[in-house]
Amino acid sequence: MTTQFPDSLIPSHEAVRLRTLHQFQIVNTTPEQIFDDYVACAAQLFSVPIALISLVDADYVWFKAIAGATVSGLERQASMCSAAILSSDTVVISDYSPESCNLIRPDVAQANGLKFYAGAALLAPNDSHLGMLAVIAREPRDFSAIEVQVLTRLAGLVSQTIELRYRYLRDDQLAEWEDAQRELSQTLDDNAALVRYLATRGQGIDLADPDIARPVGQRLTNVANILRRRLGHSGPVGGQ
Repeated sequence: MTTQFPDSLIPSHEAVRLRTLHQFQIVNTTPEQIFDDYVACAAQLFSVPIALISLVDADYVWFKAIAGATVSGLERQASMCSAAILSSDTVVISDYSPESCNLIRPDVAQANGLKFYAGAALLAPNDSHLGMLAVIAREPRDFSAIEVQVLTRLAGLVSQTIELRYRYLRDDQLAEWEDAQRELSQTLDDNAALVRYLATRGQGIDLADPDIARPVGQRLTNVANILRRRLGHSGPVGGQ
């Protein structure tokens, strides 16, 4: 998979995108368990050392959650996520080099020896790209069509969770948000236990194996059902 990036890091709809991003009131906020659980799940599912949820602001890319590293974010021109949000498709760079994307500075990736990036966009209800769910590795690797599908599906769950968070906090329903996090986290914990068990049966997770894909998919469906139920019981995001 080869991604063709545009000529500019700033899309034509940037004002609307940034307005939408800040409407969710999640930029530069403290860690929250459910988002930490999502990145832990992604790192485990795709057998990568680093996974993150990024939010692309005007000049900075904030990491709402990150597994496998401690950095809280990067300047926009240094983060692959800031280029990846420009694509309408999942972005996969199997063997990163400075020539992989001429929109960003390559120094951060090179300094950390990062060679693989796969990211799926976090979408608002108006289709604005808020950021990315990304998985990163220090070795080149392939990323199958099935893995793309699962990463994209997981990013969709993260997107809905961002929307749910906003609705609860907007309505001063902090207790409900905490309860939602516990319910979602428990389901992801169940998935983590399942993935650990399946991994012991072979050499990691092969999502092309129906015996693995079926239960993993069911767990993600369970998360989706929780989000659907809770989103149905709260009001829509204003202006979207």
